[in-house]
Amino acid sequence: MTEQFDITIIGGGPAGMFAAFYAGMNNAKTQVIESLAELGGQVNALYPEKTILDVAGLPAVSGRDLIANQQKQNAQFPLTVKTGETVTNVTATEDGFTITTPAGTSQSKAVIVAIGNGAFSPRKLNVATADDLTGKHLFYSVRDLERFRDKDVMVAGGGDAAIDQALMLEPVAKSVTLLHRRAQFRGLPHMVDLLHESSVHVQTPYLIRDLTETPAGLDVTLKQVGQAGDPVHTTVDDLVVSYGFTSDHSALAKWDVQLAESQRLIAVDSTMATSVDGIYAIGDGVMYPGKQPLIATGYGEAPVAVRSIMTRFFPDHHGPVHSTSLGL
Repeated sequence: MTEQFDITIIGGGPAGMFAAFYAGMNNAKTQVIESLAELGGQVNALYPEKTILDVAGLPAVSGRDLIANQQKQNAQFPLTVKTGETVTNVTATEDGFTITTPAGTSQSKAVIVAIGNGAFSPRKLNVATADDLTGKHLFYSVRDLERFRDKDVMVAGGGDAAIDQALMLEPVAKSVTLLHRRAQFRGLPHMVDLLHESSVHVQTPYLIRDLTETPAGLDVTLKQVGQAGDPVHTTVDDLVVSYGFTSDHSALAKWDVQLAESQRLIAVDSTMATSVDGIYAIGDGVMYPGKQPLIATGYGEAPVAVRSIMTRFFPDHHGPVHSTSLGL
């Protein structure tokens, strides 16, 4: 027989994992379906070494530890977790939804979509030798700090992720240079202040024009923005390109249910409800007035969505258990 669930959470990043926790607190039979091989979303897949600063009560925690702690938090409930499975279709039925993956189908009374940025891939460096050097001297994220120990490292980018990675590498690498095409950075003011207080060498405004592997290391050809002078050459051991990521929500367009959008993200109301009755959405993939794309925001949206579902579809269930009664 097809397995039946009260709530299906599509996406196992931080917000989806916390939604599963809160569903457990409400005694809802819950499954989490994640397309990647492990839970944790981008935080675990791309930035496990990154220091997360926007979680209340945790002054600083690595992405890897944050996800590990959430897994421990969820382990107290009988959740069904399916990793390495992509939801290929969601179909409305008389009593909820049919959830389809390559492994089969299941039934769910309600759905929480927590897919974040969807399928994501890094914005590549547009130079001829980039593909050949990727994974050797060119990287698009820092998954293992030890890989860069005692190395001369250049980080290219001007947003929060680039600043975070430069500061993360500073105590490990021999030297760190942060390269940006503009004189001003797009990061949060506090992070920019930390950057300027650090030993990271800031080089602006420059663009990377070429990369060449040499016996001495990686020769990086730089062109100063707005200047007609000759290119500048610098040699480093490794280059980390942090130009952001492109996201793809095209998988949702193939579902039988169609969710209204706002600014190319899923439109939700104050209860996290989408345009389809019974489907809710949380995390970086949703939009509403005042939305802030933070992990902390997703954590706040998760219990709103779960309680909305419990009130709407399971009014006879007991109210939420207070976390202090669980002996965490």
